[in-house]
Amino acid sequence: MKIVAFNGSPRSNGNTAQSIQIVLAELHKEGIETEVIQLGGRKVFGCLACNRCWETQNNRCIRQDDEINSFIAKIQEADGVIIGSPTYFSNVSTEVKALIDRCGYVSKANGGTLLRGKVGAAVVSVRRAGATFTYSAINFFFGIAEMIIPGSSYWNMTLALEPGDVQQDEEGKETFRTLGRNMAKLLKQTV
Repeated sequence: MKIVAFNGSPRSNGNTAQSIQIVLAELHKEGIETEVIQLGGRKVFGCLACNRCWETQNNRCIRQDDEINSFIAKIQEADGVIIGSPTYFSNVSTEVKALIDRCGYVSKANGGTLLRGKVGAAVVSVRRAGATFTYSAINFFFGIAEMIIPGSSYWNMTLALEPGDVQQDEEGKETFRTLGRNMAKLLKQTV
């Protein structure tokens, strides 16, 4: 079993990354392989709505000027996906939005099978407000892609501003640990 996790924050060791690591630690305890991809801060572009993926139907986006196709391939190989995002004006980062739109469109163009039945979890960091919209945006993607979404003891988010603030958020850390345990249990039931 393998999970691929995307850190949608440009901070490679910020609160989003550290939150993802808390979830991954629980998955590691259960013997689940993980890979983290630093998505935030990379050159990725949004969907052009060109419909070429409907013509080619090869589980790839027609655009070749960024790394989205390699990310789609990583998702295709994995049993589960974690998408982590900071909260930017009550929504996901632009890099996360590009991944969601293009991966989702490619999946739909290929009969919806790319993501169907995989386990998906959102991990969100926020300074103060707007995290539920970010959490929802990621989970809306997982839902329409027919993925299975594990729950936790609270919504999967932390209140944190400066890198490392998540380490002071005891409820947030426990929420992420519970998410990791629930994700592992779900993976073992579905794979």
